[in-house]
Amino acid sequence: MAMIRTPKKNLSINPLKSSTPLGAALAYLGVDGAVPLFHGSQGCTSFALTLAVRHFKEDMPLQTTAIDEVATVLGGADNLEEALVNLTKRMKPKFVGVASTALVETKGEDFVADLQGIVARREELAATKIVFASTPDFAGALEDGWARAVTAMIEALVTPGDRRETPLRQINLLPGVHLTSGDIEELRELIAAFGFTTVVLPDVSGSLDGHVNEQYSGATTGGTKLGDIAEMGRALHTIAVGHHMRAPAEALQGLTGVPTTLFPSLVGLAPVDGLVTLLTHLSGQPAPASVKRRRSQLLDVMLDGHFHFGDRRIAIAADPDLLSTLANFFGGLGAEVVTAVASTGNSPVLTDIPADEVIIGDLTDFEQAAAENGAELLVTHAHGRQAAERLGLPLYRVGFPIFDRLGAQHRAMVGYRGTRDLIVDLANLFIAVRPEKRPADFAHMLAPVPASIQGDASHAPTATC
Repeated sequence: MAMIRTPKKNLSINPLKSSTPLGAALAYLGVDGAVPLFHGSQGCTSFALTLAVRHFKEDMPLQTTAIDEVATVLGGADNLEEALVNLTKRMKPKFVGVASTALVETKGEDFVADLQGIVARREELAATKIVFASTPDFAGALEDGWARAVTAMIEALVTPGDRRETPLRQINLLPGVHLTSGDIEELRELIAAFGFTTVVLPDVSGSLDGHVNEQYSGATTGGTKLGDIAEMGRALHTIAVGHHMRAPAEALQGLTGVPTTLFPSLVGLAPVDGLVTLLTHLSGQPAPASVKRRRSQLLDVMLDGHFHFGDRRIAIAADPDLLSTLANFFGGLGAEVVTAVASTGNSPVLTDIPADEVIIGDLTDFEQAAAENGAELLVTHAHGRQAAERLGLPLYRVGFPIFDRLGAQHRAMVGYRGTRDLIVDLANLFIAVRPEKRPADFAHMLAPVPASIQGDASHAPTATC
């Protein structure tokens, strides 16, 4: 069991975590025809927008209620109403996801009552689905905002009632914020191999996968359709990925009665075997040949690659579920996690991470601990690049944001195929940074020639065919 340590300091010099409202915005962006709306100042939205655009390399329809000094004191309901009316008129979204920020949350306004009153008196908002999630910046991080937004969407948009008597051959998938578009596509293909359709909420693989639209749209294109969200109660089963998705999964099960299985991780042989076993049971058929082939490929890569992981000293900094996933992955291949830094202490998964301690801190704590513990590889997002340069260590980029490399959203590390590719990428990184051995490096291993036989040709080695 890992010991949890929170360093006592007055400020974060090099932050690790991204804000809770940004996590909610990313979840809202996984819905078709959506526009996220930050209820707060323009600065709150600007920082989130900058990170999202740099990571996804796409336009982001993030909007703000632009709270100023007067509204901060007197209340921001008028700003919220004006913002909703303006963006529905100009952008014509099907769905607006509202996320609160620290500025308005600190004042303690009744956002739910304000929003109900606005929708009731403004007829022009009747055709737009509007959902609110409480996501103050000072409580939690990216995972928390994502989970709260998904829970709010389920409670507001899913048709309640136990309808399992006539279930569809449908699986609900609730991915965590640490899953990329490539991860979601990999899981969808795996589920489809057993004859199921999949409703993903939120589905960033449809809206944030880097596609080019035929015509401009102010709102998101792709993502989960509102009609599919409403019908999630007709599914046969719900699969949630990541501990922070427990609350949304429980909310969906409570509304619809659809049974749920939560997978803490789907990276590695044993976790994916668990998912395949579940799908085999639900479908009543054995795993298809294509799935068995992928598993065989993973086994082969594990055999080929484990030599490069043995006794490697790894330092990881990430949100709790991603941190847990990676720590268990490295540990399973024989590496040692010598430094583990989490963005927030809100997750119960932290105590089970295979490390002596987990630091709730920032990238400054990460850099110091990695240096003290003799780490050989840093694993975190793109903001860890300065630490890697100062320490002279390789950096493997994971999580959010990754703005100095292309293709972050297309990379997958879940499932048999994703785990296979992850092992290959990391093994190749270890090979690349290992000094190449030359003949001179082995000179010390050669025994000296005794003086008694030096110059005696009779003892010279002979070559035979």
